[in-house]
Amino acid sequence: MPTADLLLTGTRIRTLNPHQPEATALAVTAGRITAVGDTDTLVRDWTGPRTERLDLAGATVTPGFVDSHSHPVWGLEMAAGADLTGVQDLDALRAALRTADRIDGWVVGWGLDHNAFGGRPVHRDLVEDVLDGAPAFLRLYDGHSALASGAALAKAKVTGPRTFAQRSEIVCDADGRPTGHLIEHAAMDVVDQVVPRLSSAARRAGLVDLLSAMAATGLTGAHVMDGSGLQLLADVERDTDLPLRLTVSPWCMPGVDAAGLDELVALQREHGRNWRVGGVKFFMDGTVEGGTAWLEHADCHGQGTDAFWPDPAAYSAAVRHLHAAGVRTATHAIGDAAVRHALDTVESLGPSGRGAHRIEHIETVPDDTLPRFAALGVAASMQPPHTAYTKGDHSDEWSRRLGHERAARAWRTRDLRDAGAVLALGSDWPIAPYDARRVLAMARVPAGAAGPGQGLTGLEALEGVTSHAALAAGQSAEAGRIAVGLRADLTVLGLDPVTASPDELAEAPVRLTVTDGRVTHRG
Repeated sequence: MPTADLLLTGTRIRTLNPHQPEATALAVTAGRITAVGDTDTLVRDWTGPRTERLDLAGATVTPGFVDSHSHPVWGLEMAAGADLTGVQDLDALRAALRTADRIDGWVVGWGLDHNAFGGRPVHRDLVEDVLDGAPAFLRLYDGHSALASGAALAKAKVTGPRTFAQRSEIVCDADGRPTGHLIEHAAMDVVDQVVPRLSSAARRAGLVDLLSAMAATGLTGAHVMDGSGLQLLADVERDTDLPLRLTVSPWCMPGVDAAGLDELVALQREHGRNWRVGGVKFFMDGTVEGGTAWLEHADCHGQGTDAFWPDPAAYSAAVRHLHAAGVRTATHAIGDAAVRHALDTVESLGPSGRGAHRIEHIETVPDDTLPRFAALGVAASMQPPHTAYTKGDHSDEWSRRLGHERAARAWRTRDLRDAGAVLALGSDWPIAPYDARRVLAMARVPAGAAGPGQGLTGLEALEGVTSHAALAAGQSAEAGRIAVGLRADLTVLGLDPVTASPDELAEAPVRLTVTDGRVTHRG
């Protein structure tokens, strides 16, 4: 009889398997769960000379936590330089830039909150005097906009507005001079391409360190919502194992032709030991704070009435092309018009579209949108930590732009679950912290404009990073539950994540993290 490589005993196991909801022990062999049951039986039947037995009295074992929206590779560059996430106002920003370390002569920063500008337009004149002429590139927290100094614009040879195939803008004043505010990816990339880069060795080491830190919060996997760094993943796996299991969705951008779509189809074959390409990511809009969320009615600045794809029908055609080839899609859609168009597109696919597509973010939607997710089999993928950038009194930039009525429809996690939707949860790191325990806690008690009325139960939050995450990725046949034959991706906390209070959960001891049967963290 075979024996176990790893045996977890004397513990509480929340399997999320309706046929066997709880157990006290499980066995792992060759990366798969091979037995689930009581401790005495499994110790007797599965212990061998090479079995590592871990007694986990007082702990709770769950299916492995998965971050359903993350950017661990791209984020190595996005989170380079000065951490500006704690900056609350313009004075603090100027102070941080004045003392920031230079990277090859540049000031590089990330995580800057729009609210730090206090309602002023984002403009390089607000910070130029503290930079002493240094080129600066500062990413705002949403990942869809940046502020570049005059010296940085000069290095990138940016002297005025440009036209892009996607919804992007180099913001200029009335005289056509760039203000330094870069909105959306194409505009940001013009300057980003001249910003100093990490070396290949630093990126390899940085990725392993980052994924190890993620594993220390209980994460066993992530849905990577960009296709950057496939070669980096392969390079790392030549030397070591990835601490997390990664499912990667490369981007499909406006202007793509049939050959480009076929290249994305071909990419689905790419994989390593612990990573694989498993879908394609679209953008239907940008962000509320940047004025690029696609809204059914303009925001308070008269912005937000255009889609990221200048021709939304071309987006729908691209989704249909990929769907016909068996490729799953994930669509970034924050505003109500963007969400509606993405749902309409899936509806146009007919019954075969069920369970094959998902929508990311969904920050503000009207009531009639909610039941369509379950009706069409579209998974909702949402990020509870994003609510921390808003305020309950609607005085923040996100809420002011939308107005009270739409701000009151913020991050409707509770309403989507009540409407029967699959609801996967994540962080969107580096837009928000990756700590899986914080994601769970904030799903229970959302912050800011969302408020406690949209809170999930402890079980629903757990499902969001386990069984519903697996459903959203089309992986429910092999992940998201604890059952014989499924992947041995496991998270062990020092408390029960279902019954613990949100505050306790946010600080819960992580006793063990297991990915593919390998222990990736011991607490």
